[in-house]
Amino acid sequence: MGITTHVPASKSPFRYGNPTIDCKGAEVHTLCRQMASVMSITGAVDATNVACLVDRALHCVIPEKAFILDLSGVESFAKAGVELLDAIDQACYDAGVEWSLVADEELARVLRSHAQDPQLPITRSVPEALHHFSDVADERRRLLPILTKSA
Repeated sequence: MGITTHVPASKSPFRYGNPTIDCKGAEVHTLCRQMASVMSITGAVDATNVACLVDRALHCVIPEKAFILDLSGVESFAKAGVELLDAIDQACYDAGVEWSLVADEELARVLRSHAQDPQLPITRSVPEALHHFSDVADERRRLLPILTKSA
């Protein structure tokens, strides 16, 4: 029987695929899924790291692929973090893609009160957001044959 030690994934020194990036108190992990690019943040979002987080997010927003910002692991979110949401919203608009924000109820309430657009696309989990994007893609596939028929 061997000795097993448990190291949390975010503190692990090695990770397959995209590594976790440290942004001055916030850890960022990105993952490209079939339906969407997912950027997960853990730790604190504040004025000292928001520029780094915006930079990482802008690299993840790509045309023709939805974007999910997962804040479920965020311990604190300063008012300066709203800049991150505004930058993502603008980048997604410019790329012509939908995006979703994963946040718990408490954080969602705070974000809605401080964001320029109180109608943030908030969901409860990454799977819920992916399911939404899947439903949207299915609806487009159903409409495509109707729109391409000629009279």
